[in-house]
Amino acid sequence: MSQIAINTSQNVNINFNIASVGERMLAFIIDLLIRVAYVVLVLYLFFTIFDLGYLLRGLDEWSVMAVYIVLTFPVYIYPVVLESLMEGQTPGKKLMKIKVVKIDGYQASFGDYMIRWVFRLIDVSFAGAVGLISMIISKNNQRLGDIASGTAVISLKNNINISHTILENIREDYVPSFPQVIALSDNDMRIIKDNYTKALKVDDRQIISRLSDKIKSILKLEIDPTKMTEKQFINVIIKDYNYYTGKDN
Repeated sequence: MSQIAINTSQNVNINFNIASVGERMLAFIIDLLIRVAYVVLVLYLFFTIFDLGYLLRGLDEWSVMAVYIVLTFPVYIYPVVLESLMEGQTPGKKLMKIKVVKIDGYQASFGDYMIRWVFRLIDVSFAGAVGLISMIISKNNQRLGDIASGTAVISLKNNINISHTILENIREDYVPSFPQVIALSDNDMRIIKDNYTKALKVDDRQIISRLSDKIKSILKLEIDPTKMTEKQFINVIIKDYNYYTGKDN
């Protein structure tokens, strides 16, 4: 399985597995079935349950088409809305455990999802051949919408253990030191721990120092270096976060 190195804000590369063409196609099919089910349900309610078909009588072709577009409008905006609300996923992507991310390490924005959605019109042309060919020949299995928005679709099926996640073993009698950590998000903590773990492996004190300074800056903390080293500080921050958010093992 091919990988992509995403550079974090701390200038450290983290490797992710690229979602395969097959995974993306299955996610697309799942989402397509959901949209088809929605259309069937809406039309059934409109014509059978509420018996509103008479409203279309006497209307010209364009007016009838407009009514159908209004009824089925959620189907058209399904990808961009759900990817925005679900942080890069749709129900199909979630079931397949894949996700849209920015290749520059930042969180994808609504604008990025919108660009992907607009280019979808091109990607699905010729029965989807354009997008399929683009994914096959591009380096990171990117369709045209991904290339234009600077995104890629990664797999979340990596084989990981507790040391690769934000989870930490903490004692039942553990006493936290920095309640300010609740200002951090899961994604912030995941980046902190990934970078810290990598820096420890190669004893990169510069990265550890920069990471420590960044955390202190974000949380507005002043730490006496004679009482707590940078390594001790980051370790405490990780444990405190797990303590306050209940993410203990």
